[in-house]
Amino acid sequence: MFLGTFTPRLDDKGRLILPAKFRDELAEGLVITRGQERCLYVFSESEFASMHERVRQAPLTSKQARDYLRVFLSGAHPETPDKQHRVTVPQSLRDYAGLDRELAVIGAGSRAEIWDAAAWETYLTEQESVFSDIEEEVIPGMF
Repeated sequence: MFLGTFTPRLDDKGRLILPAKFRDELAEGLVITRGQERCLYVFSESEFASMHERVRQAPLTSKQARDYLRVFLSGAHPETPDKQHRVTVPQSLRDYAGLDRELAVIGAGSRAEIWDAAAWETYLTEQESVFSDIEEEVIPGMF
């Protein structure tokens, strides 16, 4: 399970060093793809394969499902960390997420997310007040 927030930097070649707590899960390979809210999702290879199996159950007759699959899968980029635990984030994905040198890598359960550090701070500030004001059950059985 991916948990926590980390603040690595992109180097001049578009690489980032994976947070130490995520390395074991991602050592054999990972997939980076477009996420929602203009971040990047990082899945272990096995989690990505499992997710792909669930996603491909969507009916091809659903335009919304086709659109989602196209955006999600067309940006997918497999990577294997090098000996320094670095992975390269392709330029197209850096552009999509507006990544600069300063990053926020967060744990989101079954995946990690890569955010531009300033975008993450803005998002978190906005969502913290919403989080504290929730009056109804968002996730059944959670609270």
